[in-house]
Amino acid sequence: MLDENWFTEIVPGAESAFSLKIKAKLHAEQSEFQYLEIYETEGFGNLMVIDGCTMVSTRDNFFYHEMMSHTALYTHPDPKRVWIIGGGDCGTLREVLKHPGVEQAVQIDIDERVTRLAEIYFPELCESNNDPRADLKFIDGIKWVKDAAPNSVDIIIVDSTDPVGPAEGLFSEAFYRDCFNALSPNGLVVQQSESALFHLKLMGEMRDAMSNAGLSHLQTFFFPQCIYPSGWWSGTIASKAALNGFREADSANKPFETTLYNVDIHKASLAQPEFFKKAMAK
Repeated sequence: MLDENWFTEIVPGAESAFSLKIKAKLHAEQSEFQYLEIYETEGFGNLMVIDGCTMVSTRDNFFYHEMMSHTALYTHPDPKRVWIIGGGDCGTLREVLKHPGVEQAVQIDIDERVTRLAEIYFPELCESNNDPRADLKFIDGIKWVKDAAPNSVDIIIVDSTDPVGPAEGLFSEAFYRDCFNALSPNGLVVQQSESALFHLKLMGEMRDAMSNAGLSHLQTFFFPQCIYPSGWWSGTIASKAALNGFREADSANKPFETTLYNVDIHKASLAQPEFFKKAMAK
């Protein structure tokens, strides 16, 4: 919602809202799938909004992109093949390709216009798009996973919008079963899992669906994300094999620069709030 010089996202059912002061509206279009807007803000650089919801800003995108990629890649024992479902702004792809051991990263986003706008307004997020290991596909990610051969991939990163519209099926037990079938024996899925403060019921349903699909080893991690509802976000890892910590030595000696992620942040992100533990135990 744009009111004079402010963009405001109202969170239904939470009696809260988040606003950013706007300098200019840079772009707006209705793609085949969703309504896309780009704003220039006073304090957060450029802002992408999809169907009225904040998606990515220049200033704080590193929280989400680094945590959704490095946390999962350092949890897997030896990730070589990575799929990103969604992720059209390409920030997660950039972070995945910082890992020299990754041999292939396929990004599957249904809406090509998200990527083309990111190339214009968030070029820093797209700097690895021409990496020879990157493969950008603009197709239905749900169908891509469903049609995949067994043992096709080590990590599936579900970098999706909220579970409405094109992304709704990405939170279903049927989708997680298809992920299970496509994953290698040590394979794992990591999915953005919303805010524990506002979306606790959804998180429980999501974890149940993952577990029922055979991805029964679950681990939720938490991180700040200023432009998302509540300012506090999460990702959930679901694995075919037991999750025995993460590769701490490799994380501590990562051969690339990050803004947020390091071994201590990884450890801290796994701390579980008491109300979350009680809710998930039910």
